[in-house]
Parts: sequence; structure tokens; C-alpha cells
Amino acid sequence: MSKSLMGKYLFVLMLALFLVLAACGGDDEEGAEDPDEGSEGTEETEEQEEEEEAVDPEDQVYDVDDFPLVTSNDGEPIDGGHLNFGLVSDTVFEGTLNFNFYSGNPDFQVLQFFDEALLGMDPDHNYNNEGAATFEADEEEGTITFTIRDDVNWHDGEPLTAEDWVYAYEVIGHPEYTGVRYGTVGFTLIEGMQEYHEGEADSISGIEIHDDKSFTIQYERLTPSLLSGGIWTYALPKHIFEDIPVAEMEESEYVRENPIGIGPFKVESIVPGESVEYTKNEDYWEGEPNLDGVTLRVINPNVVAQELSTGGVDIVNSFPADQIAENLDMQNVEWLGDIEGSYTYIGFKLGDWDAENGEVNYQGDDMKMGDVELRRAMWYAVDNDRIGENFYNGLRWNATTLITPWHEVYHDESIETPTHDTEEANRILDEAGYEDVTGDGYRETPDGEELVINFASMSGGDSAEPIAQYYIQAWDEVGLNVELIDGRLLEFNQFYDRVGQTGEDDPEIDIYQGAWSVGSDVDPTGLYGRTQIFNFPRYASEENDRLLDEGVSEEAFDLEYRQEVYSEWQELMVEEIPVFPTLYRAALYPANERVTNYDISRYGIEWHEIGVTEEEPVVE
Repeated sequence: MSKSLMGKYLFVLMLALFLVLAACGGDDEEGAEDPDEGSEGTEETEEQEEEEEAVDPEDQVYDVDDFPLVTSNDGEPIDGGHLNFGLVSDTVFEGTLNFNFYSGNPDFQVLQFFDEALLGMDPDHNYNNEGAATFEADEEEGTITFTIRDDVNWHDGEPLTAEDWVYAYEVIGHPEYTGVRYGTVGFTLIEGMQEYHEGEADSISGIEIHDDKSFTIQYERLTPSLLSGGIWTYALPKHIFEDIPVAEMEESEYVRENPIGIGPFKVESIVPGESVEYTKNEDYWEGEPNLDGVTLRVINPNVVAQELSTGGVDIVNSFPADQIAENLDMQNVEWLGDIEGSYTYIGFKLGDWDAENGEVNYQGDDMKMGDVELRRAMWYAVDNDRIGENFYNGLRWNATTLITPWHEVYHDESIETPTHDTEEANRILDEAGYEDVTGDGYRETPDGEELVINFASMSGGDSAEPIAQYYIQAWDEVGLNVELIDGRLLEFNQFYDRVGQTGEDDPEIDIYQGAWSVGSDVDPTGLYGRTQIFNFPRYASEENDRLLDEGVSEEAFDLEYRQEVYSEWQELMVEEIPVFPTLYRAALYPANERVTNYDISRYGIEWHEIGVTEEEPVVE
């Protein structure tokens, strides 16, 4: 076991002790006195001062604002440059390589080099007309008209047409579609989409193609969500897919083996789940890329630092936050940093998925975790600030509501949420009737039955196991018997399959630790709506339905109104607790010193502009 990992495990044990001491004597950070403070006649030598100032990097707490967003290398990209990209993961990528069908972030990392959205987006999460297509909305008529630029072509040379873009809507809305994209307002508000989706119509009446490059969508009404991420902006090459039954498209060679797109690079070859070779798309609509090619490889989190220091990879999609402190002095890379639109959370299983009706089957009190007071106590029991500081050096921090600070206009920091308080957790459990009637140290249910809570958590970097064990220990401290499902962490694909991504919920799982990267639109319907497959807790309520509907209503074009709606929704989630957020995230991204024009700011990555200024990577 590495020194770093051993330290993390020791922290779990120390933190468990802290929980006991805090319950007896209060917060250890308030009211403590420096033993030297107020004493007279004590002077420190220069050597003593220097010793005190020397802080172990692993104990540092960092501020993401101290890191740049763009590489400082302003050199001219060389001709014929090649970039090595590391997809950091402890498992293979699934290989669903089409935006209309993929579901996991690893596949997105592969997709971003060879395909892209047709509409651009500004830093405030609103569509603009700087992408491969433009749009014009008519709020009075409830229509949006799209026009594709003349110079946008598929990688096989065929021009991208309005028919290709409309075809994506027809496939996603089709009754036999096997992907996860259908269900958001970008589809359900289109006139005639419901009849088409239910097999009652052969076409979508609300979509009209004008010519090869333009079409109009008639919506039942326009909402602010449509203009901030709700429009489906990924086309599907009809000339390739039209002869494949919709039910078979996801598994076809054009998704799994030979995908094409409109992006700056073309897929040259794929080693399934492991690597992808790309060559530049000389016909790219924004201009010929600076790089001749890119190699993407899956890199295990345990060796990512070594790969960077030896030049095996130039940049990575994500550097393990629990390894940053010990690697910030790496001499051949520059560290960039930004806040992420992501959060981790603890979810509670409150039902299952009703595949026949395409919605959650919320069972509430009939489920093991159906008592909201039990869920509330489990939230109070954990100390997420401590986890953020000790495992992530402050680059992750205690999360409060389910709308993150990344959506700064809508995140309501005034809402009071449970924060670590062991005494309060115990009080809530006592009052709710969870008592240790057998004397074994664990609480039984209010009916006197044994309570064992099965916990699913993902494998990952060094911190995945100790953090999962910390949560288990924190709940143990308040008398709750929580055990890892199967006695181990689950790898990424298995985890999401078992919590319900396929529509089948593992009935053995009671709670789980998940993570979301949120979309540009603040609307949380895609994760917590009644008809959404990604609503893994399987939570539903009339109040939740109402607020989610109001958040995408015509009235919500009024910013103040929409802010009030989502503030009320955040409060509802704090009251109902189908899940509770644990950590918000900042991320640091290392880039080899030879990399130029790399911009990680919001929607800032332009792969065709990125280049290298030397033939070989700089090594440490």
C-alpha cells in the first residue's frame, strides 16, 4: 500500500474517532487555544519559523481560482503534431460511439474528438449562432428555425443536411429506440412527437424541412430550457443508418466500430474499450486542425501521474483529485483549474422502474429507505467538509443543494441543509423509533426488525475505497449497520447497470454513492423527473412534478420567476431527500509543456485549435 493510500486509511480511523469526540465535546475547530498564544517572552528563531512554514503538500488546501484556465505556452503549433490523450478510468469505455445513443462519460470523451453539437454555447449556458448551424426563435409562434452552414460535411464527404438532423429526432422519438435520450422537453414539447413516439403516427407533424439546409420545429410552447441546452443538437447520418432497424442501430458497426461525425478528427481505428486513433479532418468546417492526429488511451488512475511525467500522455480528461497534492510539483506539465458542473451524492432506493409505462414506480414508505427521517439522520451523520479537505485538499467541498454553484444564477446558498452533527443524527433516529433492542450496537427498525442497509459504491482512484469505508463508519457511529453490496466496490459500468441505467433495478441495493455531471440547462428533470430513466432513486411526487413543470414553463422566461421556482425545488429536495449531495467539485487538468491553445474554461475547448510546439513530449 502506498504512503498516500495508507494515510487516507489512517484518516478514516482518525475521523471516526473525531466523530465520537465531537459528540462529547463539541467542534474540535472552535474554541481551541494555541498553547503559545498569550505567553510572554517567547521568540522563535528563523529556523523554527521556516520549519513551521514547511507544509506537507498533502496537507495543503488549494483554491481553484489560483490556477489558470488556458495554457501559457503561446508558441506556434508545429506542422504534423500528434497529441496523446489519456482517458483516466479503472475500466474500459463501453464503446457506444454516437451522441444519439451513448450514456456514459467515458464514451463522451471518445466522441468529443470526432463529432460535435451543431449549435454553439456561450459561457452563460445559452445557445449562440457561432456553431455549425444557426437558429432563430419565434416566441409568439412557438417555433425555432435552424439553418446549417454550407461547408459542414460528414467524414465520408457527404454534406450534412437538414434531413440528417431531423432524422436524429425521428430515431430518438421512435417507439423502438433503445437509447436514453428521449423524455426531455426538447422532444416531448414538439407537436406530434407523442403520437409518433407511441406509434400512432408515421412522422412528426411538428417538424417541417424547408430545403437541404433548413427546417423548423413547431413546439407546443417555447421554454427557457430549450434555449439553454434543451434542443437536441446532434445529427445522425441518414445515408448510413436509414437501412438499419432502429432497434438494432445502437449495436451496429457504425456505432461500435466505424463511427463518423462532423468534428475536427476522424476515427482511424479502435481497440474496443482501450484506445482510439484519430487523424485530422482536413475538411473541418472551422478550418484544418493544427494537429495531424490524436491517440486516446484508457489510463488507470494508479498510473496517470507516471504517464504524464514520462510523456506517455500530454493531457487527460480528469486527474484524480486525491493525487493532485503529491504531483503539483511535476516539472514537465502546467496545471489548469476550474469549477466543475458536477457533484457526488448518496441516493436512496425508493422504488423501481416501470418499463411498461416508462416511468418510476415510487413506493415510498414500503421501501427499506422509505422513512425520510432515516435518510435525514444519515445526511447529518457524515462530515463532507472533512472528506473534501483530507482526500481532495479542498478541491472538493461540502455540497448543499442539488443545483450546483456552476449554475451560479440558480444555486441557492441561503437554504439550510443538514451538516455534520452526530448528536442530531442520533436524536432523529431515537425519535423516529430506530432503537438497538437486541443490544448488538445496531438499531432495529421501528417495528423491531433487523436493519441492514446495502450500499453500492463505485471503484476508482486511491480514495474510492477509504471514502466508502468512511461513510460506512460514520453511519456505524450512529448505530446503523451499512454494508457494501457484495462486500466490494463495483466498476463503473456494472455500478450503473445495477442501480438502474438499463431499466432494471437491483432489489438488493438500498443506497448508493453516485456522481452527476450536469448539463448546460439548469432544469433537473433529466435526473429527477418521473419519466426519466436516470432518476435512479425512483422518486416521484406531485409537488416535484409541479415544480419541474413550472421551471420549464413560458413564465420561466422571467429570470426572477425561474429562480424562485428552482429555489423552491432545492428546498423540496432538502425536505424529501431522495438523494443528498455530498461534494461539489473543482478540477485541475495537467498539460504537457509542449501543448498550446488548450482552454478548459466553460465550453472553451476547441480541439482544432490545440497544437504542440515540439515533436516529442517534454519529460520530467
